[in-house]
Amino acid sequence: MRLVRGALFMRGRPRGVVAVEPSVRVNQNIRAPKVRVISPEGEQLGIMDVSEALQRSEEFGLDLVEVAPTVDPPVCKIMDYGKFRYEESKKDHERKKKQATVVIKEIKLRPKTEDHDLQYKVKNLKRFLDEKCKVKVTIMFRGREITHPEMARHLVDRLLEMVSDAAEVEQTAKFEGRNMVLILAPK
Repeated sequence: MRLVRGALFMRGRPRGVVAVEPSVRVNQNIRAPKVRVISPEGEQLGIMDVSEALQRSEEFGLDLVEVAPTVDPPVCKIMDYGKFRYEESKKDHERKKKQATVVIKEIKLRPKTEDHDLQYKVKNLKRFLDEKCKVKVTIMFRGREITHPEMARHLVDRLLEMVSDAAEVEQTAKFEGRNMVLILAPK
């Protein structure tokens, strides 16, 4: 046994982790006794034993790939498995590219933040919004500052007035412990 980054390993696999088998079964890994077979050209060859289907795939010089394992009997297609995996990886890559990732940047202020410091923070905030990032504005309270939330509200109003052309409020200012949090999104 050995400990690697906080996980207990025994014989190369972390405890509690189940080995995941590939989602597509190929050739001898197909478990069903009978399968519906489709030729490389797309025509149905009918329902046959797995051994017979494997023999047919060898005649074509290709692999027998289980494409629909949930139906009864499972559907298998005679095709080049390497080419199939390559096309699937390309499709996955395209899906990931189209998926929008939202980045949240954070700006921290204090209720007693002066004008020049606030202008500097607003400049950074506008830059984040131009990069299409959401911005979390955190106003931190220390000690007895928490007894004057109106100072923070006034600061939030000034901040919103300065960025009203570039941002819209996604989540209004609310308290989270000793902090007041406001989330802005680009227009």
